[in-house]
Amino acid sequence: MKEIYFAGGCFWGTEHYFKQVRGVVATEVGYANGDTTAPTYEEVYTDTTGHAETVHISYNPDEVSLELLIDLFFRSIDPTSINRQGNDCGTRYRTGIYYTAEEDIDTIRDMYNGMERIIGEPLAVEVAPLRSFYIAEEYHQDYLTKNPAGYCHIPRALMLMAREANKE
Repeated sequence: MKEIYFAGGCFWGTEHYFKQVRGVVATEVGYANGDTTAPTYEEVYTDTTGHAETVHISYNPDEVSLELLIDLFFRSIDPTSINRQGNDCGTRYRTGIYYTAEEDIDTIRDMYNGMERIIGEPLAVEVAPLRSFYIAEEYHQDYLTKNPAGYCHIPRALMLMAREANKE
């Protein structure tokens, strides 16, 4: 198994989106790359902790490539928006790709640079090694599965596209 961490705005939708992809074997939502230890949602919500709402994705590289996961990530966000995705705004909703394996950085940079060329302006997506990740409270895990009518900034059509993204 391999892992990657995506901060794509509200973690409810980002988690649900990636759970649709064949080869993603586990997800968990939490708070990444901030300045405090073991923050709570209430603390992160104040935008004083430096943490971003983030999804930890474990995936089988024999079934899904890092390139496809990054492509799907870019499709689900506005990569030029600073501290805002959909109706959510604040530093906790910034976008980022956080990695734990040094061998992934070239792929991440290539995909990032390609997206920047396509868009024609600088991206506002952090790319950095994962410094910290704290699992969010249980009620946030699989939130949209438990609450199908819950808020999500990712359109339903993208959710369906993710489900079909690498079907054999």
